[in-house]
Amino acid sequence: MSPALKWMLCSVLAAPAWMLFVPPLARAQTTVLPATKENNDYQEASVLFRNGQYDRALQRIDAWLKTRPKDARGRFLRGMIFAQQKKLDEAARVYTDLTQDFPELPEPYNNLAVIYAERGELDRARSLLESALRANAKFSAAHENLGDIHARLAAASYEQALKLDAGNKVVAAKLKAVNDLIPTHAAVPGKP
Repeated sequence: MSPALKWMLCSVLAAPAWMLFVPPLARAQTTVLPATKENNDYQEASVLFRNGQYDRALQRIDAWLKTRPKDARGRFLRGMIFAQQKKLDEAARVYTDLTQDFPELPEPYNNLAVIYAERGELDRARSLLESALRANAKFSAAHENLGDIHARLAAASYEQALKLDAGNKVVAAKLKAVNDLIPTHAAVPGKP
């Protein structure tokens, strides 16, 4: 992922609530994914993930999932590991499967939206975030991410308007206002 993009990933690793900073993505949210019985493989994978030992975390979570292939928390953690390893196609597959198997959970939609936004597919990201909010209208990470998507789409529209009418000071002011909303380290659509 580009170091410029700040997005929220959701974490399923909350025993009590904790915040996880996952650079270059922003903070994680406490999950609402269904709880399952803890065991050493899942616990170890969680700790290894938090400590940035993604290869070992993946080995542990794969061991956990061998006996629980439908476990939402384990699968979600697996997707987060892939995302941190920059294996975005694998992460996207995990999150897509989770949205199909657990459409009531907002976190997989949110994290899938992060991947599509990173790829510049803002309309698809917006649609996924709207799905996350249909699943849980109180899911703050999706609301914030959707706001960021709308700001990025607005900036792209204002940039296009300025290309067509470079002297339009009203549009230039709107573009500046929208760009002020977008975090300075966020990628602007159409720019590397």
